[in-house]
Amino acid sequence: MNDARSPGDRPHLRRVAEPLWRRLLARITPTGSGAGPAALAETVALPTLSLLLAFWLNPLDPFFLRAQFAWVWLGPLLVALRYGPVPGLAASALLFSAWFVFSEIGVALGELPKLYFLGWLIAVMICGEFSSLWRGRVRRAESVQSYLEQRLEYLTHQHYLLRLSHDRLEQDLISRPVSMRDALVGLRGLAASPAAIGEALPGAADLLRLVAQYCQIERAALVAVDADGRPAADAPAWLGTSFDVDAGDPLVRFALEHRRLAHVALDGGGAPAGSRYLVVAPLTGLGGDLRALLLVDRMPFFALHDETLQMLNLLLGYYADGLSASALAAPLRAELPDCPLDFAFEMARMWRVRVESGVSSALVMLSFPTGEAGQDLALQIARMQRSLDVVWRIERADGARLLTLMPLAGPAAVEGYLARIDNWLTQHRGGGLDHCRVDSRTRMLDQEAPAELLARLLGARNGQ
Repeated sequence: MNDARSPGDRPHLRRVAEPLWRRLLARITPTGSGAGPAALAETVALPTLSLLLAFWLNPLDPFFLRAQFAWVWLGPLLVALRYGPVPGLAASALLFSAWFVFSEIGVALGELPKLYFLGWLIAVMICGEFSSLWRGRVRRAESVQSYLEQRLEYLTHQHYLLRLSHDRLEQDLISRPVSMRDALVGLRGLAASPAAIGEALPGAADLLRLVAQYCQIERAALVAVDADGRPAADAPAWLGTSFDVDAGDPLVRFALEHRRLAHVALDGGGAPAGSRYLVVAPLTGLGGDLRALLLVDRMPFFALHDETLQMLNLLLGYYADGLSASALAAPLRAELPDCPLDFAFEMARMWRVRVESGVSSALVMLSFPTGEAGQDLALQIARMQRSLDVVWRIERADGARLLTLMPLAGPAAVEGYLARIDNWLTQHRGGGLDHCRVDSRTRMLDQEAPAELLARLLGARNGQ
């Protein structure tokens, strides 16, 4: 429809859906007064009814001018109390008009009592203002109540979601009660145990129990294989009841071909179809040599996610590295012959964890003053290491040095470690690190290779 018109055309009024009287009534009636067709009807009906009753009860004085109370004004007062001052004024106007109507029909009322009408008009206005004031207060209270109800409903939903999240977290903690750090502590002793000598997979049963605890695996097998992926003559290590080992399974062939963990929910449709296993994880050494295959036959559906698979890959890689500790530590010990085997081994393993999983570790060096006091202090602090930390204590003419490797530790863990040492020195030596002339340096094992990092850190004190 085109609304444009020429200057000579007559203007036209648009038809609106709402009647004019309702729009006018909405403009002059206070918000929230409940004005509408029923209110308009009551505004007319109540004063009219009061006039009719007054004329029927007292036809000679329907306005009760000579009575103690003008009962005829109850109608406008009720209208004002119910709908506000404007409808009350309209009802009062009806009574004022009725005075002239009664005079026309022959009722002798005398001269117009101006003070009488003015007084009752003021009373109606006071009642109307009282009604408007309390309607506003009630409306504000209802708005606040509505807002509080909405907030309560929102908080109820948030509390319900928080409770569900807490229950899920509690279930996860029950099924996996300790951290990855504790798992690595348990794996450390498997390859270094006396039973590891001459065995292809030493501590395989302990490894499977650890994997079941952290990754919620219910049934699996650890099968020793040769470099071509063929099962060795040794019997597999079982978790749960035994099952058939199928070397030609599609998922097994996929894992052997790509030399990485494979599962039935691989992204991008890369998972081969028709496999009876859920997860197949190869155990490869530092040089990529294949040592064993972990075949997972049963595990909970909700446990098959990235976090579980990442932890499984980390545990298996850590165990595989432990099987070749000497070979793993050889490159670092070739650069630093004085480096202890366990320290070099952990440095190489943590560097591999950083490359494969992106988890950094921290290296802290404490330099002590010369003399027996410095050597004794270094020995005492070395005994304060955590269960997972590896310490290398170096005795030199310019003072003892203490290198502490903190696996899987970030800056916050390093600050806590230094703060614990500082508090211990304050309690037992009367001052902190600065007071005891102990210099601390921290490096993260994330960018530089272990040999370069150690060489730069050991030469830092002499300005090299």
